[in-house]
Amino acid sequence: MDRPGVKERVTRPRGRPRQSAAEAAAARARIVEATRAVFAESGSHGLSVALIIERAGISRPTFYKYFNNAEEPLQQVLDASDLALVDGLQAALDAAGDEIEMVLGGIEAYLAWARGHGPALRPLFAELHDASSVVSPHREKTLDMLRTRLIARFEGLGRVPPPEIDIDVLLHAFEYVGFRVAMDGADDTWARMTMARIALVLLGTEADLDAAQRALPGLLRPAP
Repeated sequence: MDRPGVKERVTRPRGRPRQSAAEAAAARARIVEATRAVFAESGSHGLSVALIIERAGISRPTFYKYFNNAEEPLQQVLDASDLALVDGLQAALDAAGDEIEMVLGGIEAYLAWARGHGPALRPLFAELHDASSVVSPHREKTLDMLRTRLIARFEGLGRVPPPEIDIDVLLHAFEYVGFRVAMDGADDTWARMTMARIALVLLGTEADLDAAQRALPGLLRPAP
């Protein structure tokens, strides 16, 4: 029973206020971004929780509140990279009305993806064929998706798809050119022309090459 003149005591929960969903998402994003930065500098083999928390400016308990180890946020970094490339290429393929537009759109999508990675493209490229790296299966999975979508687009245009090995050579060549653009500042004009030559020779027909020369002056070097 309340006594007159006595103020009721309010019981408050002890400890820190409960974290909101937005705050938790921001903390996770901060850790993932720090992981991306450390990965760009040291690759997957040099990645550690200690380096991530130092870069993120957080405590070790805060890190382990969201992730169990350094590989988990790295997987998010790699997933985002894969999705950006696949979605960018798919949008270019969907927008293309013919084979030449498909090639040109695919080139722009690849270059945009490469530029968006900056220094992080170095370990992605370096560890592509490193069986001991978590990067390798990610990149192989991405190449599989790209190959499947290219084949589907050729079939959608009523064309016989090129051999899968030719598509693989194309994708690896595009990856290398994108690496040169992102890391060495290679000239965009050189990159586009080189990628167009590779794509048209590997994927196109004689008719495609003739049409491309009209659409892209200087595509082929003049005879001496």
